[in-house]
Amino acid sequence: MIDGPCFSACTLVLTVVPHSRICVTRRAVLGFHAALEVDRSGRVYPASDETRRITATYPASVQAWIERHGGLSQRMLLLRGRELKALYPSCS
Repeated sequence: MIDGPCFSACTLVLTVVPHSRICVTRRAVLGFHAALEVDRSGRVYPASDETRRITATYPASVQAWIERHGGLSQRMLLLRGRELKALYPSCS
């Protein structure tokens, strides 16, 4: 059950829990962003290879939603409401 915000690494639950075992409530929000690297001096850089690898682990329907919304970047993409319920069943 996803009930509330599930951002960043939390969304990896979609890659390890079978689709049939996931449900969402009306409060559920999934937040996706690109992977980042931090160097020794604290500077942040995009991690393009890692982003591609992580994205490839998501279910095809989630990958398609991410692509329709411009792909992953440092900006958080929020999947919620009707769009989320189109991909995952509501919890009963």
